[in-house]
Amino acid sequence: MHIKHLFLIVCLSSTPIISFSQNTVSDSDTVDASFPGGLPAWKKYLEQNLNAIIPVDNGAPGGLYTVNVKFIVARDGSVSDIAPLTKLGYGMEQEVVRIIKKSGAWEPGTIDGKPINIYHVQPVTFVVILDGMEITTNVPYKLFTGIDNPIHISVDKVKPKDLSVTITNGRITPLEDGNFIVKVNDTTRRAVITVYNLKKGNKEIGAESFEVRPQSEVGAAKKD
Repeated sequence: MHIKHLFLIVCLSSTPIISFSQNTVSDSDTVDASFPGGLPAWKKYLEQNLNAIIPVDNGAPGGLYTVNVKFIVARDGSVSDIAPLTKLGYGMEQEVVRIIKKSGAWEPGTIDGKPINIYHVQPVTFVVILDGMEITTNVPYKLFTGIDNPIHISVDKVKPKDLSVTITNGRITPLEDGNFIVKVNDTTRRAVITVYNLKKGNKEIGAESFEVRPQSEVGAAKKD
């Protein structure tokens, strides 16, 4: 299965989580730390320097992978304490950490004009789309615990009756015409569906990874 295309989704800004300062008061004038050139420059820096093909080079299935990396912009503008908050693997966290380390000096955050340390979390989403195979779910790239998840699988030049399908961390039940019902374990965060061609000796066609979320999030996810 060939890769159709790869791309990144970069959040316009990193998210300031905590400001570290002594004698902080509620009516203080707080200014967030910023990359030189502001938010557009930060987004451009990430998009131009991150290697989107990293997950493919490391054997990732198709899917959408959102990596979160934390870091601190110190009072002197230096970036430190860079560490991933996610563990999706395939070299993605390491790639985001690498680029943040190379970002150079920032404009430090301030409270009442005095420099402070600010803790940020930067999300970056890697998307891997497979050529010639599509797995459709009610919410793209997501499955939910505690319910029957209907999915549809289509593969170019392969009839639905010739498909064999497996799933990690769950159970998949075939219906008709490429339709399946998936149930996922409530103890897992991701499940991988792998598709095979029975007519070619059960040769693997491709695999796609799905984020597993609690049943309680179904309604909110459909609205996104």
